Amino acid sequence: MTALNRPTSRRLLLATALTLSLGAVAPGVATAVPERTGAAASTAPTDTARAVIEDIERHSHRLRTADPAARGGDLAALTRMVGSATVVGVGEATHGSRELFQLKDRLFRQLVRTAGFTTFALETSWSSGARLDAYVRNGEGDLRQIMREEFQQSYADWNNEEFLTLFTWMREYNRSLAPERRLRVLGDDINDVHPAQIRRILDWAAGHRPTLAPELRQRYAGMLALPADAGERMDGWLTMPLERRQSLDRDVTAAFRLLERSGGVDPLVLQEARVITQMTSGFARDLNDPAQMAELNRLRDRAMAENTVWWQRHTGGRILLSAHNGHLGYETPFPETHPVVQGHYLRELMGSRYLAIGTTLHGGEYWATDSGTGKPGYFTAGPAAPGSNEHTIDRVRHRDYYVDLRSLARTPAAGPWLAGARPTFVIPSQYPSEPLPVSLGRTFDVLVHFERVAGARILT
Repeated sequence: MTALNRPTSRRLLLATALTLSLGAVAPGVATAVPERTGAAASTAPTDTARAVIEDIERHSHRLRTADPAARGGDLAALTRMVGSATVVGVGEATHGSRELFQLKDRLFRQLVRTAGFTTFALETSWSSGARLDAYVRNGEGDLRQIMREEFQQSYADWNNEEFLTLFTWMREYNRSLAPERRLRVLGDDINDVHPAQIRRILDWAAGHRPTLAPELRQRYAGMLALPADAGERMDGWLTMPLERRQSLDRDVTAAFRLLERSGGVDPLVLQEARVITQMTSGFARDLNDPAQMAELNRLRDRAMAENTVWWQRHTGGRILLSAHNGHLGYETPFPETHPVVQGHYLRELMGSRYLAIGTTLHGGEYWATDSGTGKPGYFTAGPAAPGSNEHTIDRVRHRDYYVDLRSLARTPAAGPWLAGARPTFVIPSQYPSEPLPVSLGRTFDVLVHFERVAGARILT
């Protein structure tokens, strides 16, 4: 992690470390993106590269648009690629590009209508997911207010028009459905706990295990004393003395063990208590120690996988899971800071019932936070340089397309090419960043490529 002198910058780096920003900070790599004039304008491909491109073209399917309101005919082949998977991870090459968020929305709608998917899961706290779930299912609360209050600090990039459109559609879709058939939202992450999550546990105990209630109230008192505002809470965890964080962790772990030992606890209540321990055990580490930060990130990715699997097993529904490419693939692009990632754990826990879809881009715009100033804004990436994965795959005749990497891996030219690691845009929530070596074939099952993307439309 790059250390900056100003305290606000240090907090920024710690916060973004929890949204796949560690290890990606490097100077001077974002550039203006010129209009593409076709593959002929670039260096002519070698015979080997041409053979790879031809293999990709034979297996690729044109993506007509990312607009979620468009008809889904061009997604039919992608739906077949999903097959019988019960959790489909759809990654993003940046945390702040419009088409990448729209793709998730459009594919989710397609899978709801044609494949029985019921849950949209995303890289946000379990508490945030619960509030969004109550909104899309029952219309509880004001959506813009929920997003504004919940999507702060490391989740601020989610407060965008693209997710607003998705959640609004989910609410409208649910209006005519019976409660048991309604679409759901899951937050699988562990960076924050809203006080309402703790109160749900205490309310259940008061009604079903009154003898446990006094000790549970005592154990959770420290958590309930934290600021009511999500941004202040998350910032507070990053600046809180280690001894205090460890004390809170001991208390909430004791509360969870108390519930666990009592038997017969509502599974959702026990899971909500478990999620709290996932968060506090992660923060009960020295955040200035790179080795302990790496362990925190390992624990976080494992927890996100376990929470997703728990939800799927207890609801029985199929899930589209949204997160950064660096979380949802099978190999980590940040081995020093994120040694094992969510996609690896999901494959370990679910086998072939988990499918990883990655996204790439040749260039474009994204929303991120400047690590030097701490201010958010729009930045540009690309065009992809010769020798990168994107430089080759962008030469396919389709402007935007998708391809099944599993079948492509069996081709004579593209198969060996996919196995190699090459510079690839892995753009986190922090600017600047540099391309990192990624093996597309070892990291994803399916790839969606965009020639150019625009910045996400951030809500004010």
